Amino acid sequence: MPIALRADFDALRLRAAARKTKDAGQARRLLALAAVYDGATRTEASKIGGVTLQIVRDWVVKFNAQGPDGLIDRKAPGQPPRLNETHRAALAAIIESGPIPAVHGVVRWRIVDLCQWIFAEFGVVVAKQTLSRQLRAMGYRKLSARPRHHAQAAGAIEDFKRMARPVCKGFFESADDQSAATYPASEDSLPAKMEIRALRSS
Repeated sequence: MPIALRADFDALRLRAAARKTKDAGQARRLLALAAVYDGATRTEASKIGGVTLQIVRDWVVKFNAQGPDGLIDRKAPGQPPRLNETHRAALAAIIESGPIPAVHGVVRWRIVDLCQWIFAEFGVVVAKQTLSRQLRAMGYRKLSARPRHHAQAAGAIEDFKRMARPVCKGFFESADDQSAATYPASEDSLPAKMEIRALRSS
């Protein structure tokens, strides 16, 4: 036996609500239930709504419980966060205190090390990407060491910088002199050029 609709609404009220709403899905559901108030069967209401009988039944249940607002599409809550306030407070404390090499086996925290620590302390499995987002939301940033070639000589970069400065300075000075010699800024040549152009035009 189909579930009866609540008695404090009728077809006119549902059609009026369907005209006012800006939610297309809610309007379609209201019109389907308005047809039921007018005496249509649930099969006819399912054709109006473009759905199956089971979905029409779900609409009736939501409408009886919450009224027209129960027919609005709502965002799914999604999966709850794996780390609660207790986890985040302990994580912040262990990050601020730093690792103990004899206990934790590392001299600085990596995200993978913190994932293992959370699992050992609380039995919670957290992916590296998830923990990275959590740490960023808590105000922490991942620091990466600058890559260095294994055969790089100590002090080679500083020696190169000291040698490169005078060379670059001399290069730019010679370039300025050359540009000045190539393109002389002589004002005497301007009237001659203008005079030649005037003679040609005449």
